[in-house]
Amino acid sequence: MDRIRLGELEVSGQGLGCMGMSEWYGPTDWDTSIATISRALDLGVSFIDTADVYGAGHNEVLVGRAIAGRREQVQLATKFGIDRSAGDQAQVFRGEAGYVKRACEASLLRLGVDVIDLYYLHRPPGNAEIEETVGAMAELVTEGKVRYLGLSEVDERLLRRAHAVHPITAVQSEYSLWTRDVEAVTPTMMELGIGLVPYSPLGRGFLTGTVDPRQLDSRDFRGANPRFRGVAAQANLAIVAAVRAVAQRHGTSPAQIALAWVHAQSGRLGVSVAPIPGTKRTRWLEENVAALEVRLTEEDLDELDPLGSQVVGARY
Repeated sequence: MDRIRLGELEVSGQGLGCMGMSEWYGPTDWDTSIATISRALDLGVSFIDTADVYGAGHNEVLVGRAIAGRREQVQLATKFGIDRSAGDQAQVFRGEAGYVKRACEASLLRLGVDVIDLYYLHRPPGNAEIEETVGAMAELVTEGKVRYLGLSEVDERLLRRAHAVHPITAVQSEYSLWTRDVEAVTPTMMELGIGLVPYSPLGRGFLTGTVDPRQLDSRDFRGANPRFRGVAAQANLAIVAAVRAVAQRHGTSPAQIALAWVHAQSGRLGVSVAPIPGTKRTRWLEENVAALEVRLTEEDLDELDPLGSQVVGARY
């Protein structure tokens, strides 16, 4: 697999998001998830993404178990900052220095590793200035517990303030054919040499054409997502149809076209792009990896680019 650089950190050109292996996307299975991560490493997918909030720590334990004995093959990313301890309806975005240090120690313990390759602030803190939070993260780098720093879902102003405290290696944001918000920040990222890590590059699965919103499990949070419900879902099927038409020309799946579009944006945006499509199953992992072989034409891009303006419904 091709390698790319996010700042100074070299990662596989495509990563693996592990959130759904623990919650929010319906039933989960430990053994199946472990096998999927193992297969990812076999295929050269070395950029593995988790967070302390996924499954209230379950996901970090799972990832740690999956990479045991293969740590040297992995660029391990995790996140902190979303405190769900009082329940999901009272979650807090935290960033005070003491919390940063405790969160990192807990993640290292659950992951079973001595150092985290890329440590993200999961959301802008609501109880601390970004300078305090990133300052504490920088101390973790000095202590050898973290190698590189990242931010998730930040605007240009916060990114500049954070980068002034310590170099930021990557910004993780939702980015796909139907979610383009982060493009408002990519000029600053290009200026500062910061890479982009798109999560949900398949539109939470909608763009694959394999998800029937009416059949979603009660444990699947997409059932309440505005884009997956009612009239909006029906309208958004037109986007899937457009992606499927391009896929048919290439003899590939809609998922592979959606991923190929994300990969193709690196040149246009001027930043390195390493998407982290999530899946619990080896079948979909292998299909996602094969998307790296798809080369979209200018005609394809002309058809796909306008789809972002056609989406109906907010992303949350």
